[in-house]
Amino acid sequence: MRFQSYICGLNHWRLDPDLAPILRHYWDDFEAHQAELAAFGRLAGGRAYELADTIDRQTTPTLVMHDLDGKRVDRARLDPAHAELLQELTVINRPPYQGGSWLHHFAYGYLLADPGLYCTLIVTNQTAYALYKYAPDLGEWVEPLLSGQAWGATWMTETQGGSDLGANQTVARQQGDHWRLDGDLKYFASNAGIADAALVTARPEGAPPGPKGLALFLVPRLNREGELNYTVRRFKAKSATRAVPTGEVEFDDAQAYLVGRAEEGIYYTLETLTVSRLGNAVGAMGLARKAHLEALFRVRARRAFGKAIVDHPLVRHDLTDLAVRVAGGTALLFHAVQAFDRAWHDRPPYTAQYHLARFLSHLVKNRTAEHAAAATLLAMELFGGLGFMDEYAIARLHREALVTPIWEGTSNIQALDMLEAMAKKGAHEPFLEGIHALTAGRREPEAKLARQMVEKTLAELSTSEPVAAQWISKDALRRLADATCVAVLLAVAESGGERYAKMAALYAARFLEGQSYPAWAHTFEALWALPEDAEGVEAPT
Repeated sequence: MRFQSYICGLNHWRLDPDLAPILRHYWDDFEAHQAELAAFGRLAGGRAYELADTIDRQTTPTLVMHDLDGKRVDRARLDPAHAELLQELTVINRPPYQGGSWLHHFAYGYLLADPGLYCTLIVTNQTAYALYKYAPDLGEWVEPLLSGQAWGATWMTETQGGSDLGANQTVARQQGDHWRLDGDLKYFASNAGIADAALVTARPEGAPPGPKGLALFLVPRLNREGELNYTVRRFKAKSATRAVPTGEVEFDDAQAYLVGRAEEGIYYTLETLTVSRLGNAVGAMGLARKAHLEALFRVRARRAFGKAIVDHPLVRHDLTDLAVRVAGGTALLFHAVQAFDRAWHDRPPYTAQYHLARFLSHLVKNRTAEHAAAATLLAMELFGGLGFMDEYAIARLHREALVTPIWEGTSNIQALDMLEAMAKKGAHEPFLEGIHALTAGRREPEAKLARQMVEKTLAELSTSEPVAAQWISKDALRRLADATCVAVLLAVAESGGERYAKMAALYAARFLEGQSYPAWAHTFEALWALPEDAEGVEAPT
């Protein structure tokens, strides 16, 4: 891979111009963990970056259905180096459960970024999350999940329903101290074949229809007799993210254990989904940053019309777009993560603080996915013809970024969930208060613009009839996210300096006003220069 990538083998923590200033703004303990992040950045840019590419091209997981004696095992065969790396990466899941912060976990996830590797880790984290918080009787699973002795999974959706959890048909019936599940198909089951225990939604017999009738269960891979507890029908053939084994799972009298209270199962499910949506946003922005960094090297190595293409105004315009999208999306991301970190101990029926965190998760999941798809595509263009050749690293980054708008709910679902959070939980009220707090007393015109955009958009949604509100909700979701990006960039500027005040102005011009980037950006070298630690690094030959 070192001949197909400019940033393979480099420390991705030290290359990133924005991660440290943004974390410093949001994370009180940031200074104490810089050395850990730098060490992880070496791993993320070195062995992890190279191995992720190898897995994608040569050693994708395969399904082993039977052992030598003909016994059904339904296990994934992983490249030994893949399995070893996953074990090493389990460190990223520990911080929230050992007195640390979700900002710590998600900073690691951002540096790793690879959606396949991170998916295995984040769904294992979600499994530990639900058990740690709501099922002390199943607490013996938590340490194995955090240490890599066991892997988790979250199998919620079914083929006939997709994102409509209320359409799930898997049925649960109680049998003494455990339950039995029967269901046709969990059709998008990440970590199938490596999961030792999975969170599964099912409807207890007699429960009402719709999502509120669902309970959440832990389903071990093996039942009490040591026999296979469910069937992996097949692995999906994937054209995008290939490192995570993803299959179809069937339950036929599977032993299961209730998580918490059955009547609160939908709330636990949505909580774990909030974690995964933040993880999706982390992966999206991490991919966008890697593409941005690859492009920063490429524009110095590639020459056209007698000079390096970095010296052409249109290329600097493209680099400005990359820098602004990635900085804005990353600031929004950690703003949302901080809100979740403050609220994750809340329980149903929740506080306004938790409803705010959920509201922000819809904004950030959707907008970071859009930025990642656009940024990785633009980086491919800057590579010219090589950018569209699958043998080079940049093409894989774009291919994997295209997954992020789909995983964990499309933009339609994010928009509908946002409306529900407004209508049923009043989540927009603390959100609006937060925007007012971020922009209060600020003299920059973009601060006023962001505040007005939020006020106008929320008023339009609140006063529209339900059908009309749905019709405009996707555009509203984007406008609210963009206004928040401007507000948080201005906040980061207080400690991060002029770079972020200018980023806020550029973001507002492009995404709030719909204008081109102002011409002064052409001379703002910090937008298109290599990061300081990259100076003098030679391109691979």
